Amino acid sequence: MDWRYLLDAFHGRIGRQTFWLALGAVLAANIAACYAAQQLGGDKLNAVVDLVFTYPEFAIAVKRGNDRAMPLWPVAIFFAGSVLLDFLAVLDLTGTDEEPSTLSFAIAVPFTILGLVLLVELGFRKGTSGPNRHGPDPLATS
Repeated sequence: MDWRYLLDAFHGRIGRQTFWLALGAVLAANIAACYAAQQLGGDKLNAVVDLVFTYPEFAIAVKRGNDRAMPLWPVAIFFAGSVLLDFLAVLDLTGTDEEPSTLSFAIAVPFTILGLVLLVELGFRKGTSGPNRHGPDPLATS
């Protein structure tokens, strides 16, 4: 598996197995890093660390979306919402755990729903058979 391609490129296609392996590895690293950041610096550092992981997560999702021949905008909107929530946390505008701000709640709820839809779309549905405009079928055997 070419990790540099998976985490840094936005062209090409990846299958479901590669998607889950790459996303699982990045999410595990993200969770561990965010936990450490939370312990060391609180919510602001946690949000900054989460922002760092947005790029590779977006690259993985784009390549999987390419395999499904889906438009980029749903993936981009989801990640834009995630970035916005992180920026609100850095600016201390998210409220508290007991009383979250209305703005962060209004952003988090629809983006959580969109995230679940994208998880099903990217993680469970088969990619387009044969080549598409993003490249050859990753499941095709030579």
